Amino acid sequence: MKATKLFKDFFNSEKSGGLILIFCTIISLIIANSIFGNAYHNFWQTQFLGHSIEHWVNDGLMTIFFLLIGLELEREIYQGELSKIKDAILPIFGAIGGMLLPAGLFLLFNFGTPTQSGVGIPMATDIAFALGILSLLGNKVPTSLKIFLTALAVIDDLGAILVIAIFYTKTLLWTNLLIALGIFGILLVLNRLKVRNLIPYLIGGILMWYFMLHSGVHATITGVLLAFATPFGNGDEKSTSYILQHFLHKPVAFIILPIFALANTAIALNGNFTNSLTENYSIGVASGLIIGKPLGIFLLTYIATKFGICKLSTDLNWKNIFGVGILGGIGFTMSIFITLLAYNDTTIIDNTKLTILFSSLIAGIVGLLVLKTTLKTTITSE
Repeated sequence: MKATKLFKDFFNSEKSGGLILIFCTIISLIIANSIFGNAYHNFWQTQFLGHSIEHWVNDGLMTIFFLLIGLELEREIYQGELSKIKDAILPIFGAIGGMLLPAGLFLLFNFGTPTQSGVGIPMATDIAFALGILSLLGNKVPTSLKIFLTALAVIDDLGAILVIAIFYTKTLLWTNLLIALGIFGILLVLNRLKVRNLIPYLIGGILMWYFMLHSGVHATITGVLLAFATPFGNGDEKSTSYILQHFLHKPVAFIILPIFALANTAIALNGNFTNSLTENYSIGVASGLIIGKPLGIFLLTYIATKFGICKLSTDLNWKNIFGVGILGGIGFTMSIFITLLAYNDTTIIDNTKLTILFSSLIAGIVGLLVLKTTLKTTITSE
């Protein structure tokens, strides 16, 4: 597999963004548990135009994050690692296994309880964090392994988007939804008419976001719809999609996601916070991310290759795949995002966020150690 320039740019921005996310999370937790904790928490709850700043971050800024995900997914489908079915099958199976097994483990502890709505929380992988950890291994990591993890996480994000759209839509206001979809239809027509100017799409995207926000479907889905309405053309550097994607990389990695981390990790730790980790929903999330992710990714890719559906790249071995599977347990952004949709109780939300942070930390450290060992073994054996 040869890495394209855009993939290298994407990988570099994501890995750098992941390291910044780690820093912002640590800073946020420190401030939230300092003498400035109350003021810090109150800041994010400050009302602006009828909504809190935290709400604007999660429903507004994160739409731009979803727009970038949609553009990356579109490029992967048309020109990237998902454009050739033989290359796409392995990460597709890995992503499916990495979603189904964590969901099953979560339900094992929460089925039939009020917290079962959190089933989507351990299904997601955080691209920025996972690639950030992988980047710490430097040149030891084969390009094919970077591409596998990236493709896996992108497909994983698509799965999370579908879960959000289907399972976390509680009340539908059909008039607003139909208006939003009508705007989407107009943008698709502009695409077919080969209108390449970005301005009509951005204006349409803002209008679509407004009506989607008031439809009951989560507003961030607008970002994905806008991505697929944006003209891709031949995908070169002059295409509308490429220009927008290239422009968004750094703002998303270095501004939007760090702000999301700061806004959503302002968690005050009390003396009994460790007890929250023994709640059924916490056990479900932790087991899904730490155990379900690596096992699901490994087992389904292994089964798929044994049945001849796909094959493993010659420069990889199954220990590498298992190591990457462990990194898949880094949930963070998407997991926290789904937590906010799944629960209304502030205590459950904060406890789940802590569980996600601890689980992601464990997955990151263990994944890094496993890959460091297995990649060294691979290099030695070669």
